[in-house]
This record gives sequence, structure tokens and C-alpha cells, in this order.
Amino acid sequence: MPVDNLPPTVIACPDCDLLNRVPAEGTTDTLLCARCGAVLIRHKPNSIERSLALTLAALTLFILSNSFPFLAMKTGGFVQETTLLTGILELWKQEMQGLACLVLFTCVLVPGLQMIGLLYILMPLRWGRRPAAHAARVFRLVQEVAPWGMMEVFMMGILVALVKLGHMATIVPGISVFSFGGLIFVMAAAFSSLDPPLLWQRLDLRR
Repeated sequence: MPVDNLPPTVIACPDCDLLNRVPAEGTTDTLLCARCGAVLIRHKPNSIERSLALTLAALTLFILSNSFPFLAMKTGGFVQETTLLTGILELWKQEMQGLACLVLFTCVLVPGLQMIGLLYILMPLRWGRRPAAHAARVFRLVQEVAPWGMMEVFMMGILVALVKLGHMATIVPGISVFSFGGLIFVMAAAFSSLDPPLLWQRLDLRR
């Protein structure tokens, strides 16, 4: 299927590994594998622009999540506030170093790395410039660490803790709880808006 006279490219089917020749870019169709019918390319209009906007929104929520109180506990006139980072520090002080490192890695480092990596890739492409140096390696890293981003699991743990601690003290959610919850949905939307085949084509410096 010729599209705008662009040379075809080859994509391996994610299900059966058949090599399919598809248009380089510009198609508005959903392309399927010739053998098994698996989706090879799904058209996502304005993918780079939407992903960049959502990543910037996610970065703003990420900064808020790590800058303001996460939870406050009120009991007997005593109020104790905690942020996400101080909560991780408390886990370390209570000799739960493994859990502290896991929370730091999956809820702070990985999301931060993903957002910075996406901005590094998408910003030059958005303004029609050549891809940044090592952009392809950065995108591969962003894809590889994606399974380690477990913010939604951490949020579920927080909700369970709120239920269990509710009878012991008054728990007041802070700004960070709401921004963290919003961050989960915005990050999911940013990755959903990405068009990986299109990005790999744009990041090919041989073109």
C-alpha cells in the first residue's frame, strides 16, 4: 500500500514474528499482520504532540507529589505529616531497607526516568529538529524500565493503610495524594498516546 510515495519499512509481528512490509509513515489505517491478523500499527493522530503535553503534565504532578505532604495523622492533639520521600526514609530507619529501596525505585526513580527520557526524545521531534544524541537508546531504556513503574500498586497499599489506620487516628490526605493519583492516570495516558513504530522511524538517523 503506497502512502505518499514513502519507502516501505519492515516490522516483525509481535505474535508470530512474520516480517511485514508497511508504509514508512503517514498511514491513517490500522495495519494487521498478513499471517495472524495481529495489530502491527494503530493510527494515533498527533501522537508526538499529545504525548509531549501529557508528559509535561505528568512532570508537574510528579514535582507536586514529592514537594507537599502526602498524609497527615491527627491523634490526641498531635499532628504528624509525611511526604513521599520522608516515608521512604522512615522505612529505612525501621530497618526495612529492602522495602525502602523498592519503593524509591518503583515510585520515584523509574517514573522520573521515564518522564525525563520522554521529554528528551519528544521535544526535538515536536519542533522538527533532528533526534537528540542517543535518543534511540533512551527510548529503549524507557520501554525496558516501564514494567518497574508500580505507582498504582503503591497507591493501593496507601488506600489499604488508610482503612486500617482509620480507627486509630484521623488520617488527612495531603496535596501529594491527589497529585500522585492524577500522576498515575496522566502517565498511563501519555504511554497510551505514544506511537512506538512512528518514534522508531523518526529516531532512525540513517534516514
